[in-house]
Amino acid sequence: MWHSRHDKDILDHLGRTGSARIEELARNLSVSAETVRRAIRRLEQAGAVTRVHGGVNLRGWGLEPSFVQRMAVNPDRKRRVAARLAGLIPDGASLFLDVGSTTAYVAQALRNHRDLLVVTNSLPVAQTLAGRGENRVFMAGGELRPHDGGVFGADALAFVRQFRVQHAILSAAAIDGKAGFMLADLQEAEFSRAIIDCAEAATIAADGSKFGTVAPVCIAQPKAFRRLVTDAAPPDDLAGLLRDAEVDVILA
Repeated sequence: MWHSRHDKDILDHLGRTGSARIEELARNLSVSAETVRRAIRRLEQAGAVTRVHGGVNLRGWGLEPSFVQRMAVNPDRKRRVAARLAGLIPDGASLFLDVGSTTAYVAQALRNHRDLLVVTNSLPVAQTLAGRGENRVFMAGGELRPHDGGVFGADALAFVRQFRVQHAILSAAAIDGKAGFMLADLQEAEFSRAIIDCAEAATIAADGSKFGTVAPVCIAQPKAFRRLVTDAAPPDDLAGLLRDAEVDVILA
């Protein structure tokens, strides 16, 4: 049994988000930041969480859940974001799509588009868009990761760097008012940086549940992105960061 209801409330919150900042937990639980810190110290001693600077991660969260599980998290919110983003992409556009669950929903929202040139390292994305509307789909080669059907490594990076496209569409595991856009996986972040460099404009597709959460790896400086497509207004600190970086926020 946990020491207090605050311990359980924090674990319940982390079970949904994977990570959180101290201030976010204090606000959501209507308690002081010090109360949250005491609870986190207890949970860390119990082996349930890992403290990070300014926040906390659920233990083992760095090992991301399977792709099927990720697709099942906030599906309606992801579909709204995907539909809004798809509306910004015209027929005939060229784009990169990464392995994120939200970008898989973006691929689904693009199924009625025509003449797209799509470059991806995601098998679910390639399967969704290949053979439809005279699209051309280029899939990076290499070993498929079993948990998400993604391809990474030197060969995949060399492959995508051959292309120059109009749009790079990426997902994020967490979005923070100080660190910006983050991922839990170093290989995913490396691939994201490569496709940003090869695109005219980069877009993050993420629902509002990612706001105020943290992950181990920063993708790139916020100024590397042209826009964030989401379904909720960012909190003040994040809104300020995006404004300073001249990142457009487009609400679904």
